[in-house]
Amino acid sequence: MKKDIHPDYHMIKVVMTNGETFETRSTYGKPGDTLNLDIDPTSHPAWTGGPQKLQDKGRVSQFNKKFGNFGL
Repeated sequence: MKKDIHPDYHMIKVVMTNGETFETRSTYGKPGDTLNLDIDPTSHPAWTGGPQKLQDKGRVSQFNKKFGNFGL
C-alpha cells in the first residue's frame, strides 16, 4: 500500500444556518477550522418537505404558453 496518499482527517467545527454547532471529522481545511453552512437539513425544502417548484422546459409547453390563445 502506498504511503501518504490518504487525506488527513481532523476535527472541524460545523455551524448550521440556525446557529447550532457540532464537531466532526473531515478533510476540510485545517484542524480546528470552522465550516459555515449556507444550506442544511433544518432549512432546505428537500429535507423539510417544503414547497416544490417543478419547471417544464419542454418545447411543446413553451410553444403552447406563447401561442396557446392565438387561434381563439
